Amino acid sequence: ILQPSRMEQFYPAPAADTVVQQMLPISKAAPFLEPPDPKTCSPQEYLEYYIFPVLLPGMAELLHQAKKEKCFERKRTKFIACDFLSEWLYNKNPRRKDESFTELFSVPFVKNWLEDHPRPPIPLSLLLSEEEASIVIQSFWRGYRVRCNSEVQELRQWQKQLREEKNIIKIVKEFWAKQEAK
Repeated sequence: ILQPSRMEQFYPAPAADTVVQQMLPISKAAPFLEPPDPKTCSPQEYLEYYIFPVLLPGMAELLHQAKKEKCFERKRTKFIACDFLSEWLYNKNPRRKDESFTELFSVPFVKNWLEDHPRPPIPLSLLLSEEEASIVIQSFWRGYRVRCNSEVQELRQWQKQLREEKNIIKIVKEFWAKQEAK
């Protein structure tokens, strides 16, 4: 597999990535003097020279972002690792080094894919922050407690009876029935 010095050649690793580098087995093959031909090289050479120098730093960055998003503390989060990695790889593509950052949903192939395969909406429970969720829960609980009050119950019962006595829908139907009969 890729030697850490080869990976650092493409993307200098911050100090936090040393753990990832220590976990990578060091290749016993001699380092590449010149790039191998991607069409004729072995699969191992192709991976070591063309794929791992980009993918491994992306995976390390993915883990850092997942930790920030508290993915290791909760069962469900709004963080979608595939989306993050796709955006990261697109923006770190050597062919785009002089271009500005592009958000995932502005990437051309992502736009095309989502036109044909729209995503379901993200549940509200994943979109709300902990503070916003606590406000929603507290307001529901306070409303429930108010509705349990005997005076409020009496008022609600009175409104229900009023609606039943003055059954508007029934009166309107009878009116139109009489009009049609004329």
